Formats: sequence, structure tokens, C-alpha cells
Amino acid sequence: MNNPLLDLSSLPLFDSILPEHIESAVDTLLADNRAQIARLLGSTQTYSWDNLIQPIEDLEERLERVWSTVSHLNAVMNSESLRAAYNACLPKLTDYSTEMGQNVRLFQAYKSIADSAEYANLHIAQKKIIDNELRDFHLSGIDLKPDDQQRYKLIQQELAGSTAKFEENVLDATHGWTKHISDESELAGLPPTAIALARQCAEQAGLEGWVFNLEFPSYMPVMKYADSRALRRELYEAYVTRASDKGPNAGSWDNRPLMERLLALRHELAQLLGFANYAELSLAKKMAKRPQQVMDFLGDLGQRSRPMAQQELAELEKFAQDMHAQSGKVTDIQQRTQMLEAWDIPYYTEKLCQHKYTLSQEDLRPYFPEQRVVEGMFGVVSRLYQLRISERNNVESWHPDVRFYEIRDAHDELRGQFYLDLYARPHKRGGAWMAECITRKRAARGIQTPVAYLTCNFSAPVGNDPALFTHDEVLTLFHEFGHGLHHMLTQVDYVGVAGINGVAWDAVELPSQFMENWCWEREALDLISGHYQTREALPQALFDKMLAAKNFQAGMHMVRQLEFSLFDFRLHLEFDPGQGARIAEILQQVRDTVSVIKPPVFNRFANSFSHIFAGGYAAGYYSYKWAEVLSSDAFGKFEENGVFDQATGQRFLRSVLEQGGSREPMELFVEFLGREPTIDALLRHSGIAA
Repeated sequence: MNNPLLDLSSLPLFDSILPEHIESAVDTLLADNRAQIARLLGSTQTYSWDNLIQPIEDLEERLERVWSTVSHLNAVMNSESLRAAYNACLPKLTDYSTEMGQNVRLFQAYKSIADSAEYANLHIAQKKIIDNELRDFHLSGIDLKPDDQQRYKLIQQELAGSTAKFEENVLDATHGWTKHISDESELAGLPPTAIALARQCAEQAGLEGWVFNLEFPSYMPVMKYADSRALRRELYEAYVTRASDKGPNAGSWDNRPLMERLLALRHELAQLLGFANYAELSLAKKMAKRPQQVMDFLGDLGQRSRPMAQQELAELEKFAQDMHAQSGKVTDIQQRTQMLEAWDIPYYTEKLCQHKYTLSQEDLRPYFPEQRVVEGMFGVVSRLYQLRISERNNVESWHPDVRFYEIRDAHDELRGQFYLDLYARPHKRGGAWMAECITRKRAARGIQTPVAYLTCNFSAPVGNDPALFTHDEVLTLFHEFGHGLHHMLTQVDYVGVAGINGVAWDAVELPSQFMENWCWEREALDLISGHYQTREALPQALFDKMLAAKNFQAGMHMVRQLEFSLFDFRLHLEFDPGQGARIAEILQQVRDTVSVIKPPVFNRFANSFSHIFAGGYAAGYYSYKWAEVLSSDAFGKFEENGVFDQATGQRFLRSVLEQGGSREPMELFVEFLGREPTIDALLRHSGIAA
């Protein structure tokens, strides 16, 4: 069988790849990798970069390239057959990874190169790869006794399967609930875009009326705009009980046993490797070095932010009460001790924002049509880094909505390519992310062009109108494109530290959060906005309202992120096998410390917290705030010199984006800014400085 997954001569052959190709391709590559590495280790007694490490880098890159295609398809075009093939490969890949990480001869070969005279003459990126690999051998159990190594392997196998199952449960639970409405009066308050989307969903299901689901473009407008409190509550309950023991699908895809097991396995793994807990193990590859350093950082932000958040909530509660008093209606909101329930917060927040600033996200949506936003974002990048981005047609993809682009520099050199998949749809994982398709490296035939997957879940075009984005969605797109630029603009020729590879996880969000800043600058907004019907520029009055409302409820937003960060970190820091995971207990303690909104007892947000239970953020969710300190401080240099100052843009390009993981993040930051970061810019940008 000719297997299209194994054809690496060009971009992935999406038109030809079938689920039955997956396991065969992985089996072929794993067998060949094992044979090739055994041959490399047996062929010489004097190891070097050229006769050992570079060949292994090439083998690993080939395997990663195939698996990234499979993983991406599993996320964006999920099906039973694809899911089965994906899951069948997980234990095989885990076994291989563990086997390589515990290969004593391989470890000794790497160590011999690190101790040799050759090491001093290697490129800084090559040295970093060797140093990282030696660290990772220890984190893979190279020092353990045989019985403990076998236990390590079994733990890694179970972790891989359990995280995949967690994500599947969230996906199934998200798509396992819909709300069909036939009475138009229930739609009161909803904007026309939300109603049109619901109508389109109903038509696709062969139903009259309107259908809402738990995908974000359908769910969030109900929470923000629906006058029907009962409807808001119904969707809220369905959303926050996904994959749990509560709610309309209670028990159907309950993630609770998986969460307990994942935390226990991570703790056991950490202790097996000599760490007190998984939080310590997590920090072995991060900028932060000690758990207390993370806790102090989050605690400091909490102390600065919570008083402001409490004032914001009190203002919201009073506004809701006054709003109903003025209407002459007596409602249960006025009669309750806790005046607002969780399903009321987004609704009255939107009303208060409109009251204070006469501004709604829906007011902005007509000014952010997809084509204008995407082309304008490319214009921002062009002005910052002298790059040209153009669409390429006739490239195979996994869905008709996907588009493909390439990036060229001022010398017309091809720097990167990317797929852009913007819309929410069934069988697609929620959220937004960047993933690697192909990584840059120097090969015999020249430089291998890096390729990225950029994935979002925005509202698709409805009727004859183009897709219209909220400003929040524009921020999300810029965020993911920042990750993409980090991957694609690298000038590092060695896969292990090219792009985002080898970058400390609490620094990897720097380029993404950094890009968001331009969404608030008038010069940039003139590029990314324009009314979809009249092409009128975003009116200055509307822009002024945006700026005035930028830090609206910034304290509440801050403490919500701190709640997630502290909950994640404490789960992994304080796990005790004798007491179990204590998920609900720790979450309640965190909420008592930093939160201001008290959710209902049926809330099971943790059961769909994929970042930490299925993604790479376990004991690392704090990274978002940690990196935001870096990004805010870095953007301060553009505020000083001009948001499109080319010299500053080129310095950021050279110091951060092009360097990948070849040097430590702090070293790169200091090279760009001339000093270490401070928290001041973050507090100023968030409106919390005072």
C-alpha cells in the first residue's frame, strides 16, 4: 500500500490520507527509527554531532511530522475511525519515547559528545539541544532501577491514553447537547447575528425555528444578550457540567475518574524521578525554578487585583438592582442575598458596559469582517517585520473552509507557510491554537520551510454576509498568529530548538500575547477594520469607547485567570496519595482566596479544563500571566518608539522570534529590552497599577 502519510516530499496529502493509513505509517517509522538508531550506536566508538545527533534529529523530525498531521486531523475532523487509529498509536509512541529516554548507550553517547573537545566548537543551538537532551534523559528515568523504569513506562502509557480520553469526552459532551427553540419570543435580546446562526443550525439539522449548541459562537451570545433568564441558565448549566456527573447529560462522559487518576499518576511519576510533587517536575523545564516563586507571583497579583474585582462586582450588582427598580419589576435578583447568579454575570456585564460606554461587542462586529481582519493582520506584520504574506490556491486541505498562505521577507525569501482554519463546526475541538506541521531545518537540499496550523472556532459566514468577528475574536486571531510567527520566522537550523521547540513553557506565550497589543492601536486598527458594507473606517467615537472600555472589569478578569492558575498549580503541588486529588476542596479554597464570583454547586468547570488535563499546561497554567509580564514590558518599547517603529520591530524579530529555543528566554528578553522584565507594564496595561 502506498501510504500518503509517508510521502514527506511536500505538504501533507490531505486528499489522500485515510484512517487506515495511520497505524501502518507509525509502525513503519518506529521500526525504522529503532533500526537506524541501533545502527548509529553500533557503528563507531567516537560519537559526534554529524555521525549521531544530526541523524537522530532527522529521524525524530520525520516521525513528528507524520504524527503532527495525524494529531491535527484528530482535532479538526474527528471521527470514530480516526479516533480509533489515533488511540491505537498512542501506546506505541509512548513506548518508543520511553525506550529512547532510557537508552543507556544513547545517553552515554550524548554525554561523550558533551564532554568532548568538539562541544566547544558547536553552534549555540547545537549545544542547547545536547544540554536539553541530557536533562531530558534524567527526566525520562535514565537513572532509575529497571523495575522503576518499567513503572515509568506504564505510567506514561496510561497518561497518554487518559489525556486523550479526557479530550474526547469534552468534545463528545460539547456536541452532545443542543437547544431547539420554536417560540421566537425566547430569542428576545439576542443580536441578529446570533439569531441567524441559530436559524442556520436549525436548517442544517432539518428543523424549523432555531438551534443553539455549546460551541462558543452559539453559546456566548445567549449568555451575554438573551433576556430570558431561564434560557441563560439552561445553557449555562449544560456548558459548565460538560463531561461531569451533573447537568442534562450527567454521567454520560464523566471525566472525574480520569482527573483523579491523572493527578495520581503525575504525582507518582514526579516522586519516581526524585521530585516532591508534579509542580516541581513541571518547573524543571520552565523559567520559574521553585514552586514558591510561582505561588508568590500569583499571590502578589491576587492581592493587587482582588480589591478592584470586589468593587467591580459590587458595581455590577448595584447596576442590576437599579436596572430592575427603574423598570418597575420586582425580580428574584433583587430578593436574593447573592444578587447575581453565574448565568447573570455576562448578561448584566454587557448591559453595564453599554450603559457606561454605550458600547457592545455587537457594535464592533460589522467593522471586523474576516477578509479585512486577516489582510490587515498581515499588513501589521508587514510593517513590523518587512514581510509579505500572500494566499496560495490549489493546496490540499482537510476542509473546504481552510486557506493556505506563505510568508516572504524583503529579499523574497520564503520564510514560512500556514493553514488557516477559522470557523467552528461539528467534529472539531473547541478553542484556538497553533500547531506545528513542518519545522525548519537545514537539509542537504537546503532550508526546510516551516509550516504551521492556525486554528480558531469563530462564527462562519451566515447567509450572504461574510464572517463578522467580535473584537475579542480579533484578539484571539492575533494571539494565535503570534505563536505562528514564533514557529515560522525562526532562523535556527536545528529542529530541537527551532521555532517554539525547546522554549520554556512559561515563555512560549510571549510572542502570542505580544501580538494582541496591536489590536488596541489606532494605526493598526485602521488596517484591520472597515465596515463590511460601506468600507467605512472604524469611527473615532467608537474607537474612543473601545479604549475607555478596554480595562472594564479588568480586576474580575485578572482574578478569574488567577483562579485557574492557582487551582492548577495547587492541584499538582499539594497532591497527597492518602487524601486523593481533593479537586473540589482545593478549588473552593482558591475561590475563597482570590475569586469574587461564586458559581453554583453544580458547576463542574474542572471537568472540561483541557489545558491542564489534556494539554501541555499541567502545573503550568500560570504561564499565561508569567508571559504576560514579558509581553507587556516588551510592548512598552514600541509605546516609547512608535508602534510601527521598524528598528524596534527588527530588534524583536532578531532577539526573540528568530532565536527559537536556542537560548534561554531571559537572555533573549534582556537582549531585546536591555534589562530584566518588571511587572509594572502589566499592571498599567490592565488598569490595576493604581
